[in-house]
Amino acid sequence: MAEKILVIDDEKPTVQIVSMLLARRGFEVFKAYCAQGGLRMAYHHQPDLVLLDVVMPNTDGWEVCKRLREMSDVPIIFLTARGNAKDVVKGLDIGADDYIVKPYDDDELVARIRARLRRSPRPNMSEELVFNRGEFRINFMNREVWVKNTHKHLTPKEFNLLAVLVRNAGRVVTRNELVTEAWGEEYSDAIDSLKLYIHYLRQKLETNPQQPEYILTSRGVGYRFIKR
Repeated sequence: MAEKILVIDDEKPTVQIVSMLLARRGFEVFKAYCAQGGLRMAYHHQPDLVLLDVVMPNTDGWEVCKRLREMSDVPIIFLTARGNAKDVVKGLDIGADDYIVKPYDDDELVARIRARLRRSPRPNMSEELVFNRGEFRINFMNREVWVKNTHKHLTPKEFNLLAVLVRNAGRVVTRNELVTEAWGEEYSDAIDSLKLYIHYLRQKLETNPQQPEYILTSRGVGYRFIKR
Protein backbone atom coordinates (compact mmCIF):
# COMPACT_ATOMS: atom_id res chain seq x y z
CA MET A 1 0.00 0.00 0.00
CA ALA A 2 1.34 3.44 -0.96
CA GLU A 3 2.31 5.74 1.87
CA LYS A 4 0.10 8.81 2.18
CA ILE A 5 1.47 12.35 2.04
CA LEU A 6 -0.63 15.44 2.82
CA VAL A 7 0.54 18.67 1.18
CA ILE A 8 -0.76 21.91 2.76
CA ASP A 9 0.05 25.13 0.89
CA ASP A 10 -2.13 28.01 -0.31
CA GLU A 11 -0.12 28.29 -3.57
CA LYS A 12 -1.92 25.90 -5.92
CA PRO A 13 0.88 25.69 -8.53
CA THR A 14 3.32 24.61 -5.80
CA VAL A 15 0.90 21.99 -4.51
CA GLN A 16 0.38 20.61 -8.02
CA ILE A 17 4.11 20.39 -8.75
CA VAL A 18 4.91 18.70 -5.44
CA SER A 19 1.94 16.36 -5.80
CA MET A 20 2.97 15.22 -9.28
CA LEU A 21 6.52 14.60 -8.09
CA LEU A 22 5.39 12.50 -5.14
CA ALA A 23 2.81 10.59 -7.18
CA ARG A 24 5.50 9.66 -9.72
CA ARG A 25 7.63 8.35 -6.84
CA GLY A 26 4.85 6.05 -5.68
CA PHE A 27 3.15 8.04 -2.90
CA GLU A 28 -0.56 8.63 -2.47
CA VAL A 29 -1.01 12.40 -2.24
CA PHE A 30 -3.72 14.51 -0.61
CA LYS A 31 -3.89 18.26 -1.18
CA ALA A 32 -5.13 21.14 0.95
CA TYR A 33 -4.94 24.87 0.21
CA CYS A 34 -5.68 26.33 3.64
CA ALA A 35 -5.07 25.56 7.29
CA GLN A 36 -8.55 24.36 8.21
CA GLY A 37 -8.81 22.21 5.11
CA GLY A 38 -5.44 20.69 5.92
CA LEU A 39 -6.42 19.89 9.49
CA ARG A 40 -9.67 18.25 8.36
CA MET A 41 -7.86 16.15 5.76
CA ALA A 42 -5.21 15.17 8.29
CA TYR A 43 -7.86 13.70 10.55
CA HIS A 44 -9.97 12.05 7.85
CA HIS A 45 -7.14 10.60 5.74
CA GLN A 46 -4.60 9.80 8.49
CA PRO A 47 -1.50 10.68 6.39
CA ASP A 48 1.87 9.10 7.05
CA LEU A 49 3.59 12.48 6.65
CA VAL A 50 2.63 16.15 6.21
CA LEU A 51 4.40 18.72 4.00
CA LEU A 52 3.51 22.17 5.26
CA ASP A 53 4.10 25.76 4.14
CA VAL A 54 4.56 28.56 6.68
CA VAL A 55 2.91 31.53 4.96
CA MET A 56 -0.83 31.02 4.52
CA PRO A 57 -3.79 33.36 4.98
CA ASN A 58 -5.81 33.49 8.22
CA THR A 59 -3.99 30.65 10.00
CA ASP A 60 -0.29 30.20 9.27
CA GLY A 61 1.80 27.06 9.15
CA TRP A 62 3.18 27.58 12.66
CA GLU A 63 -0.32 27.23 14.10
CA VAL A 64 -1.15 24.27 11.85
CA CYS A 65 1.96 22.48 13.09
CA LYS A 66 0.95 23.06 16.71
CA ARG A 67 -2.60 21.84 16.03
CA LEU A 68 -1.33 18.71 14.29
CA ARG A 69 0.94 18.02 17.24
CA GLU A 70 -2.09 18.15 19.55
CA MET A 71 -3.69 15.35 17.56
CA SER A 72 -0.79 13.18 16.50
CA ASP A 73 2.93 12.47 16.23
CA VAL A 74 2.65 12.39 12.42
CA PRO A 75 5.96 13.44 10.81
CA ILE A 76 5.82 17.08 9.69
CA ILE A 77 8.22 18.68 7.21
CA PHE A 78 8.07 22.41 6.57
CA LEU A 79 8.49 23.16 2.86
CA THR A 80 8.70 26.92 2.59
CA ALA A 81 10.49 29.91 1.10
CA ARG A 82 11.19 31.28 4.60
CA GLY A 83 14.74 30.17 5.13
CA ASN A 84 16.35 32.35 7.77
CA ALA A 85 17.85 30.60 10.78
CA LYS A 86 15.23 31.91 13.23
CA ASP A 87 12.41 30.43 11.13
CA VAL A 88 14.16 27.07 10.88
CA VAL A 89 14.72 26.98 14.64
CA LYS A 90 11.12 28.01 15.33
CA GLY A 91 9.75 25.32 13.02
CA LEU A 92 11.75 22.59 14.70
CA ASP A 93 11.00 23.91 18.19
CA ILE A 94 7.22 23.83 17.71
CA GLY A 95 7.24 20.20 16.60
CA ALA A 96 8.33 19.83 12.97
CA ASP A 97 10.64 16.94 12.12
CA ASP A 98 12.46 18.66 9.26
CA TYR A 99 12.64 22.01 7.47
CA ILE A 100 13.29 22.35 3.73
CA VAL A 101 13.71 25.72 2.04
CA LYS A 102 12.40 26.43 -1.47
CA PRO A 103 13.69 26.08 -4.12
CA TYR A 104 14.45 22.45 -3.36
CA ASP A 105 16.03 19.56 -5.21
CA ASP A 106 13.45 16.91 -6.15
CA ASP A 107 15.62 13.96 -5.22
CA GLU A 108 16.61 15.52 -1.89
CA LEU A 109 12.97 16.22 -1.00
CA VAL A 110 11.94 12.62 -1.73
CA ALA A 111 14.99 11.26 0.12
CA ARG A 112 14.17 13.30 3.22
CA ILE A 113 10.55 12.15 3.12
CA ARG A 114 11.56 8.51 2.85
CA ALA A 115 14.15 8.87 5.61
CA ARG A 116 11.57 10.38 7.93
CA LEU A 117 9.01 7.68 7.11
CA ARG A 118 11.55 4.94 7.86
CA ARG A 119 12.13 6.36 11.34
CA SER A 120 8.49 6.96 12.20
CA PRO A 121 5.77 4.49 13.24
CA ARG A 122 2.44 4.86 11.52
CA PRO A 123 0.67 7.83 13.18
CA ASN A 124 -2.64 7.50 14.97
CA MET A 125 -4.44 10.80 14.76
CA SER A 126 -7.16 11.43 17.32
CA GLU A 127 -9.69 14.19 16.73
CA GLU A 128 -11.20 13.61 20.15
CA LEU A 129 -10.20 11.87 23.37
CA VAL A 130 -12.69 10.74 25.99
CA PHE A 131 -12.04 9.91 29.66
CA ASN A 132 -13.96 9.00 32.80
CA ARG A 133 -16.68 7.06 30.96
CA GLY A 134 -17.51 10.01 28.74
CA GLU A 135 -17.59 12.68 31.44
CA PHE A 136 -14.46 14.39 30.06
CA ARG A 137 -14.09 15.05 26.33
CA ILE A 138 -11.52 17.12 24.48
CA ASN A 139 -11.84 17.79 20.74
CA PHE A 140 -8.57 18.89 19.14
CA MET A 141 -10.09 19.88 15.80
CA ASN A 142 -12.65 22.24 17.31
CA ARG A 143 -10.52 23.05 20.37
CA GLU A 144 -13.45 22.31 22.66
CA VAL A 145 -13.60 20.73 26.12
CA TRP A 146 -16.70 19.22 27.73
CA VAL A 147 -16.96 18.10 31.34
CA LYS A 148 -20.14 16.31 32.41
CA ASN A 149 -21.86 17.56 29.22
CA THR A 150 -20.97 21.17 30.02
CA HIS A 151 -18.89 23.09 27.51
CA LYS A 152 -15.88 24.73 29.18
CA HIS A 153 -14.58 27.96 27.63
CA LEU A 154 -10.77 27.93 27.65
CA THR A 155 -8.39 30.59 26.42
CA PRO A 156 -5.91 29.48 23.71
CA LYS A 157 -3.07 29.28 26.24
CA GLU A 158 -5.20 27.23 28.63
CA PHE A 159 -6.28 24.84 25.87
CA ASN A 160 -2.70 24.37 24.68
CA LEU A 161 -1.59 23.45 28.21
CA LEU A 162 -4.46 21.01 28.61
CA ALA A 163 -3.78 19.45 25.21
CA VAL A 164 -0.19 18.63 26.17
CA LEU A 165 -1.29 17.13 29.48
CA VAL A 166 -4.02 15.04 27.86
CA ARG A 167 -1.77 13.73 25.08
CA ASN A 168 0.59 12.58 27.84
CA ALA A 169 -2.20 11.29 30.09
CA GLY A 170 -0.93 9.09 32.88
CA ARG A 171 2.63 10.40 33.03
CA VAL A 172 4.17 13.41 34.72
CA VAL A 173 4.99 16.26 32.32
CA THR A 174 7.79 18.43 33.67
CA ARG A 175 7.12 22.14 34.03
CA ASN A 176 9.69 23.07 31.41
CA GLU A 177 8.39 20.47 28.95
CA LEU A 178 4.81 21.59 29.49
CA VAL A 179 5.55 25.27 28.90
CA THR A 180 7.72 24.78 25.81
CA GLU A 181 5.41 22.21 24.17
CA ALA A 182 2.27 24.20 24.88
CA TRP A 183 3.44 27.75 24.27
CA GLY A 184 6.70 27.42 22.34
CA GLU A 185 10.40 27.66 23.06
CA GLU A 186 10.17 31.43 23.41
CA TYR A 187 8.13 30.90 26.60
CA SER A 188 10.75 28.69 28.26
CA ASP A 189 11.31 31.37 30.91
CA ALA A 190 7.57 31.59 31.72
CA ILE A 191 7.53 28.68 34.16
CA ASP A 192 6.52 31.04 36.97
CA SER A 193 3.25 31.69 35.09
CA LEU A 194 2.48 27.99 34.81
CA LYS A 195 1.12 27.58 38.32
CA LEU A 196 -1.38 30.38 37.70
CA TYR A 197 -2.63 28.83 34.46
CA ILE A 198 -2.97 25.42 36.09
CA HIS A 199 -5.06 27.18 38.74
CA TYR A 200 -7.27 28.65 35.98
CA LEU A 201 -7.71 25.21 34.39
CA ARG A 202 -8.68 23.61 37.69
CA GLN A 203 -11.21 26.35 38.38
CA LYS A 204 -12.87 25.61 35.05
CA LEU A 205 -12.57 21.81 34.88
CA GLU A 206 -12.59 20.39 38.40
CA THR A 207 -15.66 19.83 40.56
CA ASN A 208 -13.55 20.79 43.56
CA PRO A 209 -10.40 22.69 42.48
CA GLN A 210 -8.92 22.16 45.96
CA GLN A 211 -9.10 18.38 45.44
CA PRO A 212 -8.50 17.96 41.70
CA GLU A 213 -9.50 14.77 39.94
CA TYR A 214 -7.95 15.44 36.52
CA ILE A 215 -4.84 17.61 36.87
CA LEU A 216 -2.58 16.50 39.71
CA THR A 217 0.64 18.13 40.91
CA SER A 218 3.87 16.15 41.10
CA ARG A 219 5.62 18.32 43.65
CA GLY A 220 8.88 19.74 42.43
CA VAL A 221 8.55 18.14 38.99
CA GLY A 222 5.41 19.04 37.06
CA TYR A 223 1.83 17.95 36.44
CA ARG A 224 -0.06 14.83 35.42
CA PHE A 225 -3.45 14.33 33.79
CA ILE A 226 -5.28 11.35 35.31
CA LYS A 227 -7.02 9.07 32.83
CA ARG A 228 -9.84 6.90 34.11
